[in-house]
Amino acid sequence: MTIINKAILHILDFNSGVTVFSQQELDIKNSVETFLTKHLEKASSDPGAKTGRFYPDSGFKNRLSAYLDGELDFISFSVYIAGLMYSSIAKSDKVESADLIVCDYSVDSQRLIAILKCNNRVGFTHQVIQSDNGVKNDIINHYAIMPSISQKIDEHAFIDTESLAIRFTDKKRLVDGQEAYIIADNILQCSSKVSSKDAIGMVSAITRKVAENHGQSSVMAVSKAKNYIMENTEKSDYLDPVDLGKEVFAASPMMQEEYMREVIDAGIAETVKIDKEFAQRKGRSHKIKTDTGIEITFPVDYFQNTDFIEFVNNSDGTISIQLKNIGKLINK
Repeated sequence: MTIINKAILHILDFNSGVTVFSQQELDIKNSVETFLTKHLEKASSDPGAKTGRFYPDSGFKNRLSAYLDGELDFISFSVYIAGLMYSSIAKSDKVESADLIVCDYSVDSQRLIAILKCNNRVGFTHQVIQSDNGVKNDIINHYAIMPSISQKIDEHAFIDTESLAIRFTDKKRLVDGQEAYIIADNILQCSSKVSSKDAIGMVSAITRKVAENHGQSSVMAVSKAKNYIMENTEKSDYLDPVDLGKEVFAASPMMQEEYMREVIDAGIAETVKIDKEFAQRKGRSHKIKTDTGIEITFPVDYFQNTDFIEFVNNSDGTISIQLKNIGKLINK
């Protein structure tokens, strides 16, 4: 159960030049509570979030410790974060307005600090104009629309107050002419480890590349990789990309070596924590498209089961796909 202890909203409006750091917390009730709870739950489960740890000299870590120890009040702590965010955006190549929400909240027995950067969107609203000729209703642009409950907040960070573990989603920008992640590099000052989503995508891409480089079936290789991930998630919260490569390319030491080089170059040679729900959703099926325009989606565990699907290499170099034991065809 999500319980919001404290929350505050700061306005970073670069369109109008109006930047307002709030001096009071939000009232956590009714629509405000619903808005915050929905976004906290959605953002905290984002499979695209990276993980990190504070650097030893992180200024944010020191301020966080002061807040948790009662030496710094919540509003001052949040204004410190907003100030870092404002100065970083102002120095970046993408000066975009945003509303910054800082929350101190709990999920069951876990206490977290959340930073939600709500990038403003352009929308439309009505305006009532009173003139000598009477009332006129008009449509105008509104340049500070916050994301709705159904929309996704693209940039956010969550810090576990006990373990100080960090999960964040950020976008790379040019800040003072240097590539940087505003949240990770300029605010939290923490390390960055590849996300569950990116790790699975990169492993699949590397597997496909290695198979193609050696004239092997990339469809078979990627399907094996997905099947390995599916089976692995049933017994572990972590994925070892190296072990995956050894399994997929077990018959070829040469392909294993090339896969290992690619994994090291991509920076994913270490064990990665995996979002089980995302991994199972992505790995449950495999989709292929032929050069004749036919698309087929099938469960990965059917790939090596010739009772349902079989790939036949023809003597003329083409491939035939046989679908078997079909009881009924359904239009979709």
